Amino acid sequence: MPSPLPRYSDEDILSARGPKSTVDPFIPYAYLVEPECNADGSVEDVATIFLTNRECPFRCLMCDLWKNTTDETVPAGAIPRQIDYALDRLPAAQSIKLYNSGNFFDAQAIPRSDFPDIANRLLQFKTVIVENHPKLCNDSCLQFRDLLEPDLEIALGLETVHEAILARMNKQMTLDDFERAARFLTTENISARAFILLKPPFLSEEEGIHWALKSIEFAFFTGVSCCSIIPTRTGNGMLEQLLEKGEFLEPSLVSMETVLETAIEFRQGRVFMDVWDADRFFDCPDCGPERVERLQRINLSQQLEPPIACHCRSTP
Repeated sequence: MPSPLPRYSDEDILSARGPKSTVDPFIPYAYLVEPECNADGSVEDVATIFLTNRECPFRCLMCDLWKNTTDETVPAGAIPRQIDYALDRLPAAQSIKLYNSGNFFDAQAIPRSDFPDIANRLLQFKTVIVENHPKLCNDSCLQFRDLLEPDLEIALGLETVHEAILARMNKQMTLDDFERAARFLTTENISARAFILLKPPFLSEEEGIHWALKSIEFAFFTGVSCCSIIPTRTGNGMLEQLLEKGEFLEPSLVSMETVLETAIEFRQGRVFMDVWDADRFFDCPDCGPERVERLQRINLSQQLEPPIACHCRSTP
């Protein structure tokens, strides 16, 4: 019999952390504009504002978003000021993501009193995308939706449908919780997207591919319109400990290619592979940059391309 997977508590995860960054509650910690394939197949510019916000109360095993958070709820009015700060410095975009390193509908994160002022700053956009824990999808989502002129989309962390591993991610969520949230949102005419981990801890390379694809299939089954695949990375302290124990290894570029290519062929919705900091996944410095550029082109076109030829592919 295989040994049971280890469990990690909030205290275990917190004890593995390094220090937080110094942040200003009135300034977003990052902002950018990048292209993304829209639901109709067109490519549009999307502004992303990484809001400085209170730390998420869910201490997920793999998360490093706590690094740029505050310990307390930001003051009322701070989030609208952060949005103003970023939009004054960004080029025009068609849609916008407000990512707050946690849950947009956590009342301890985004004050409900700020909803009208936030909505008033988003009138020019076609779609507003926020992130939220499945267990926090409730009537507050509808309240914010009804204030918006643009369409609302909510990104939910599914992570994996491997139930034993999901239970050990400390996400405090079941697959039923995710399905309930996704179906609630789509019934209320709010689009949903899913974040899915490629090769979370405790999986081999082959298992990582298998369970990522299973997770994508499940997400589309629940009604989400697109899936963003996140290669699991070290950087939060806990994953470094698991790496030392041999219980985690970052995925390969081959796995990233395989999952994106296979999921695109499902033709059930858009699939994006996160290529941020992708040079850490290179197994060949000669073809690695071209292969990442190919992944990004597939992200934008949702069409497959021939693989990049390289001597490494013929090496035994």
